[in-house]
Amino acid sequence: MGSTSAHGETGTGTGSGDGPGRRDLIKRSAALGLISVPTMSFLTACASGGDAPKAAGAKAAVTKENPFGLAKGTKLDVVVFKGGFGDDYAKAWEAAFDKKWGTSSTHLGTPEITGKLQTRFNGGNPPDVVDDSGAQKIKLDVLARSSQLADLTPVLDAPSLDDPNKKVRDLLIPGTVEQGMQGGKCVSLNYVYTVFGFWYSGKLFKEKGWTPPKTWDEFLDVCTKAKDAGIGGLAHQGKFPYYINVVIMDLIAKKGGLDAMKAIDNLEPNAFEGSAVALAAVEALYEVVEKGLLMPGTNGLTHTESQTAWNQYKAAFIPSGSWLENEQIKQTPDDFDMRFLPMPLLPDSALPFEAIRAGAGEPFIVPEQAANKPGGLEFIRSMLSREWSTIFAQQANSLTVVKDGVDPGVKLRPGTQSAVAALKEAGANTFNYLYPDWYSEMDSAIQDASNELMAKRIQPKEWIKRAQAAVNKAAQDPNAKNNRRS
Repeated sequence: MGSTSAHGETGTGTGSGDGPGRRDLIKRSAALGLISVPTMSFLTACASGGDAPKAAGAKAAVTKENPFGLAKGTKLDVVVFKGGFGDDYAKAWEAAFDKKWGTSSTHLGTPEITGKLQTRFNGGNPPDVVDDSGAQKIKLDVLARSSQLADLTPVLDAPSLDDPNKKVRDLLIPGTVEQGMQGGKCVSLNYVYTVFGFWYSGKLFKEKGWTPPKTWDEFLDVCTKAKDAGIGGLAHQGKFPYYINVVIMDLIAKKGGLDAMKAIDNLEPNAFEGSAVALAAVEALYEVVEKGLLMPGTNGLTHTESQTAWNQYKAAFIPSGSWLENEQIKQTPDDFDMRFLPMPLLPDSALPFEAIRAGAGEPFIVPEQAANKPGGLEFIRSMLSREWSTIFAQQANSLTVVKDGVDPGVKLRPGTQSAVAALKEAGANTFNYLYPDWYSEMDSAIQDASNELMAKRIQPKEWIKRAQAAVNKAAQDPNAKNNRRS
């Protein structure tokens, strides 16, 4: 989410639960000189609409160089989420696209994806390309059930711009395609390789003599010391419980291992209820609330408000994805020394401390009724070139899902460098959930329960009850039989 989560952002590098191609990732990170959101309801029912309007001469001959038949001189309508990554990268992409194809691109960067696009989808005149992210993202599962999303398989099977002898899919980090699946079909391209965890100020920790914690008890100890020093222990983006929900779900994954994570994605009847692992994770976070270790007022703040308070040294930790540094660039003091921390371990955890949630996020889609569908598909193919991947790294301070996709001269900022270093340390120990994209209603219900938990309006056992009820309801979805991870 850029704030994908409110940026939510959100993503996975491993659709199967296995780690991405680490040697590829480390190789491209080394080349960099590193070893580099909640949802709103969208459509209760999308209008099926009639045939999409066609621009004059919108179809050209299909060739190996022009696999979708994009005609020169056509218009291209691009809408991107303007959050943690900004939208300068997209403007640069559009300029390059227009220069190559003779198209005329229109651009909209906005945090209000649903607000700007709901009526357009309903009216059968959606944009040609959409970066569907943020707190107000369109629910992908709703769009998919309404047949509003183009199948991106032709893009995956098209020749790569960098090596026409290879398919586009062959140049993507493993797990990227799986992250974009809905009902057995790839309908979104998750573009940004993101890691999730806690963040802290290296300067503050050095001044206070605090050691970055590796266990949950050590985490609570630092939060207690922060409170004693008049500083909040944990800040979170209260109005967007997506973020604090990441903490709970990552504690579950690290304590219970990949089986615990898969049980949730696969809607098992004991995914939460009857799971000692899940209860231990919720109780651990609730201890922060009970002991008064939250930053005062954080439950009522937006993501940017809480993050800015954290940048002002009003809290020791905050949870987020690796878009955080770019999102907070104007609010972060020059000597803040932003650092990434993997989720600390609960006792008897199945995964090591170094394990982190990591994967593909920031979904881009081509609407099925796009006026210039060939242009939308070609735009997605262009995104997966080394040229455009490098542009993104330069403009948005983040890596993409393209293997070796960034020129060696690009340097990432210190906080992102620390996240990439953590990714190297994780090795194959990465994980990511798929249920947020597969079952948006379930995701929202669990986030709502987490919001209630942080406000002390419910207890951990009630959280478990509500989360399992959300799972049980999602299991009735006809698409559930096609959404399964092994």
